[in-house]
Amino acid sequence: MSKMSFENHIMKQFDEELEEVRTRLMEMGGKVEQQLQNAVLAVTEADSALAELVIKEEKYVDEMEVDIDEACILIIARRQPAASDLRLVMMVTKAVNDLERIGDEAKKIANHAVMLAGESTSSQGYTEVRHMGKSVISMLNNALDAFARFDVEAAMRTIEEDKQIDLEYKTALRELATYMMEDPRSITRVINILWVVRSLERIGDHAKNLCEQIVFVVKGKDIRHQK
Repeated sequence: MSKMSFENHIMKQFDEELEEVRTRLMEMGGKVEQQLQNAVLAVTEADSALAELVIKEEKYVDEMEVDIDEACILIIARRQPAASDLRLVMMVTKAVNDLERIGDEAKKIANHAVMLAGESTSSQGYTEVRHMGKSVISMLNNALDAFARFDVEAAMRTIEEDKQIDLEYKTALRELATYMMEDPRSITRVINILWVVRSLERIGDHAKNLCEQIVFVVKGKDIRHQK
């Protein structure tokens, strides 16, 4: 298992600043993961109150992104980090952007949950959302865990999970298209579910991005856009 380790710097404060931004990123990751779980649950349980909570709390994710970005800018300005330290700071700035995007997608899911809760009580499409949601939540959890441990092997395994999510997405699209053809009255409702599974697929992509950044910060190798 490949792990990241940092030598002690001459200035202890520099070490503390690096650890602080890393800790805050993990806190943001935990918040986003909870938002995603609640958004998916709001859809499958037709819980509009929970969906409204996700929508309301999304602003905190945005605030965390801004705060962490500002902290990274200050580290670069004050410490002028090099090598692995610079890669870590740059990785954090990119990771917070992906986490903020995941928060945005969770909010979109919650918005559709509100609309779905006010429609028919049909369960069509909920199986697809529940199944795909479980896979995406697991992938995000694995990505955050890999980051916490700077575990390259775990990151690479998590990247592979995106292929399964893409497959589940295509399967869900076929199933949802069938529902609309069989019952034209369900079109409006199923379109909302289509947007939900689309957001889930995008979240899988952002989790993959997080893992690619782990490889970059540990190995110094950019594996984006590579098969």
